[in-house]
Amino acid sequence: MYEIYLIILVVAFLYASVGHGGASGYLAVMSLYNFAPETLKPTALMLNLFVAGISFVQYYRKGYFNRKLFTVFAITSIPAAFLGGMITIDPTLYKKILGFLLIFAVLRILGVFGSASDEKKSPALILGLLIGAGIGFFSGLIGIGGGIILSPIILLLGWGNVKETAAVSALFIWVNSMAGMAGLISTGITFSDQVVPFVAVALVGGLIGGFVGSHKWSLKSLKLALSIVLIMACFKLILT
Repeated sequence: MYEIYLIILVVAFLYASVGHGGASGYLAVMSLYNFAPETLKPTALMLNLFVAGISFVQYYRKGYFNRKLFTVFAITSIPAAFLGGMITIDPTLYKKILGFLLIFAVLRILGVFGSASDEKKSPALILGLLIGAGIGFFSGLIGIGGGIILSPIILLLGWGNVKETAAVSALFIWVNSMAGMAGLISTGITFSDQVVPFVAVALVGGLIGGFVGSHKWSLKSLKLALSIVLIMACFKLILT
């Protein structure tokens, strides 16, 4: 059972390196270890708050944060995430949704969405507000920050480069996780007994990952290893 702490450390490290909090990874790992469904969402959101916050600070210090781009999404995502956090869905359906969601995480970690358009465009306000609302609600419902969905959208639309996307995603994840947690608190929540040690190891991984990601280090082997873990979780969640 102790190996789960090492896996959480690696998840936090790699997700922070691309400006994410890692909720989808934590959910995958906890699902593999058969954690109770009612503890998954609050535990993942709690870890997200620490790791995404650390990652954002690292990218912000390097000057990559685009305030205007963040605001376009955050205006609608925050109330939507709060609403989603208040809703509890059937555990079986929850697992299926999470399983399919992990496909985005694998693609993001492997760098499938790793390049942006050479010509950066200004974000379209209405489209950004709609995207923010949709991702925010889904994030609160599942217990993630939404970065694995937002990042490829920003890159594919040409609204930011890779580093800007990481910085915006990190803060987007943090505010959505906070809003989702607030929604959970309003309905009553259950934390796993391991949440404190999980936070401790995630903090270490997040600190190192945020530093590494805001520089130019390559982590191909570790990213491949994490992708294998996520794929295993995908199959378990979808097929069981």
